[in-house]
Order: sequence, then C-alpha cells, then structure tokens
Amino acid sequence: MTRITNKIATLPGRIKEDRDFFKKLMYLGLPIAMQNLVATSLNMVDTLMIGQLGVTAIAAVALSNQIFFLLMLFLFGVSSGTAVFTAQFWGKKDLEGIHRALGIALALGFAGASLFTLGALQFPAQLLGLFTSDQAVIRAAIPYLRITSVSYLFTAGTFIFQGVMRSIGIVRLPLYLSVFALSLNALFNYALIFGKFGLPELGINGAALATTGARIVEMLLLIAITYIRKYPMAANFRQLTNQNFSFLKQYTWRVSPVILHEIGWSMGITMFTLIYARMGTSILAAFNITDTFSRLLFFMFIGSANATAIILGNMIGEGKQREAERCANTILLAVPVLSIILSIPVFLAAPLIPSLFNVSQEVSHLITQFMRILAVVLFLKSTNMHLIVGLLRSGGDTHYSMTIELIPLWLLAIPLVAVCGLVLQWSPVIVFAVSMTEELIKCILGVKRILSKKWIHNLT
Repeated sequence: MTRITNKIATLPGRIKEDRDFFKKLMYLGLPIAMQNLVATSLNMVDTLMIGQLGVTAIAAVALSNQIFFLLMLFLFGVSSGTAVFTAQFWGKKDLEGIHRALGIALALGFAGASLFTLGALQFPAQLLGLFTSDQAVIRAAIPYLRITSVSYLFTAGTFIFQGVMRSIGIVRLPLYLSVFALSLNALFNYALIFGKFGLPELGINGAALATTGARIVEMLLLIAITYIRKYPMAANFRQLTNQNFSFLKQYTWRVSPVILHEIGWSMGITMFTLIYARMGTSILAAFNITDTFSRLLFFMFIGSANATAIILGNMIGEGKQREAERCANTILLAVPVLSIILSIPVFLAAPLIPSLFNVSQEVSHLITQFMRILAVVLFLKSTNMHLIVGLLRSGGDTHYSMTIELIPLWLLAIPLVAVCGLVLQWSPVIVFAVSMTEELIKCILGVKRILSKKWIHNLT
C-alpha cells in the first residue's frame, strides 16, 4: 500500500515531465470524446422520434440496426487495426506505408459492406428472423433494412478514412462532419417521419431515407475535403494497390486479432443481455438503462484512450521507445486516480438516475445499485480501456490485447454470471457485481504486460 501511495505522490511530477504528451492528449482526445457524445445524444433523439410511431416501429428499427451493428463491429475492427500501422507510419513519416495500409483497409471494408448489403437486399426476412419470430416486426423492418443497406458501402469508407485521419492527428474534421451528418439525419428524420416542411409522411421508411442520405453526404464531404486539402491519406489508385506479400502478411497478422476482439466482445455483451433477460424483465430493464448511462459516463475515457493510441503509436514509429514506455507508465497512474475522483459523484448521484424514467420501485432500486457497483469498479474499467485500446494496440500487441479481453470474459465472467443468476438464482445485484470480476483479471494481466516492456512492436 505504501508503494502505491508513493507512486501516486510522484504523479504531479510525472505529468509535468510529460506535459507535451498530455497537451497532445487533450488536443486529440477532446474532439474524439465529443464525437462519441454527439453521436450517442443524437441517436437517443432519433429513438425518441421513432418511439412516437409505436412499439412495432421501435422494434423494427432496433432489429434492423442489429444488422448494421454487426457491420460496424467489423468496420471498427478493421479501422482500429489499421490505425495501429498508420499511427506508427506517421511517426516515421512513411506515406507509402500509410497508403498501403489504407488500401488494404478499404478493400476489406468494402468487401464486408458489400456482403452485408447483398444480404440485406436479397435475404432481409431471413436475416431479421435470426433475431425475432414476430412476423409483424419483420414485415415493418424489411423496407427499413433494404433502404439503409444502400449506405453500408459509404459507411465503410467513412469509418476507415476517419480512423486513418485520427491516427495521424486530424481529429477535428471527423468531429465537424459527424456533427453535421448527425444533425442532418435528425432534421430529416423529423421531416420524413412526420411529414413536415412539405415533405411526405413516410414513418420508419422516412427515418431510413434520412439515415441513408446523411451517411452518403458525410462520406462524400469527407473524401472531397481529403483530396482538396491533399491530406496524407489522399492517395491515388496505384498508391493504394501497391502491395507486397510481406506487408499483407504482417497486416493480416496484426489486424485480424482486433477484428476478432471486437466481434468476440460484442457477442459476450449479448450473452450478458440474454442471461439478464432470463432472470426477469425488471433486471433486463435495469441493466439496459445502466448500460446506456455507462456509455455516456465513458465518453471522455474513450477519447483519451484513442488519443493515447495515436500519440504512442507515433512515438514508436519515430523510434522513441523509452519515451513511449515512460508515458505509458504515467497513464497507468493518472487514469485510475482521475477515475476514482469521478466515481465519487457517480456513486452519490446514483439514486437520482431512476427518476428520469417511468419505472417500478424494483427497477429503480436495481438501477441505483448497478450504478454504484459501476462507480466502484470505474477505475478498473477505465484503466483497462486505456491498457487495451490505448497502450497495447499502439504497440502492435494485438494478440495479447485480444487474449486478455476475451479469455476472462468467456471463460470466467459469462459462466459465473450464468451459474449465479440462472442456477443458484442469487440476487441480481450480486450477479451484476460478479460480472465485473473479469475487469480485475484484465487489469492485472495488462499492467504486468506493460511493465514487462514486451508490448512494443515497431511495425515500420
């Protein structure tokens, strides 16, 4: 305990020593965090609008978005994995390497998006039937899914170009374009769902058209500005396709774990949802509300973790391994301290959150307890986010980051929650606390890896 206290006492000096790093962290992290916050907030507005159309409409849109969510996970994996390379290449100012990585990412992203589009256009009922047997919901969801599937290719281009942009320090343009596109989406949602401003009243099909149009506009603007301003990723076709087997092999080896990581993690969260659903509707409702607030709570940490990955990746590409190691150790001290400070008001304000919803006393009690558990483990969750997304990925240690994320989740947390919740039928509050055991294991393994100095792999 004394050793930990002594380390914390050195934190102000460490931050002063690494002040340039923390200035960059603020400069890059805030726009990324704000982009996440804006997206979450405006998506909630969309949900409220569609909610005016009735339960079937809500279910139909939610169901269609499950297909899109799977695509997003794939694209996020491709984008995040590619950023491991492009951040290091930018540190070395290797534009040819950036173009090669971007070329492979675009090929992968467009191939994946094409498969999802083809499935949505040709087999919509079969895809939707994987999630529900309610034929009324499926019938309502089919046209929505078909319309929005047109935007999948554009979404792939946006996601991958934005990921490369952020990795080389261009973070404000993606923020501005996202705010514009999401605002445009919300405006036309209102107009086309309810028939405002002289436009036809189209219900959820109007929402689909608004969403598709906004995604197309966002990508076209992004590409146009990239090539007009001649940003580093503004490559021609020959530069994007100038590949060699050695780089393809290395790219596949480093990026495939990130894609598997994202898919495996999302399936794990789905398993938790299924378990809570079997435990009871009240428990599921409390879990979903807590999950929504946790996303709002973590938007700043998402920004700082991604910014950390960019900065450290640049350092490693420049050959500044020792500087990267020192900054990583400072992050491992700063993040838990800041998280503990933030967790105090979250813990105290937990009883106020249920009052925002029209829920029963039982659900209200569960939300309060779940939020307090979340506040207690906030320092672990935020530290793990920085360990996995910020540190290990920046060093190209993608296999290890996948391992410490998925093994504790699938071999420890999910079986424990299933047994405690469904077999032993323990209190939902205890079961929720048990689900957090994976965070401690991940943190121990992650910190050990950073201290071993085996996490840095110079990919340039």
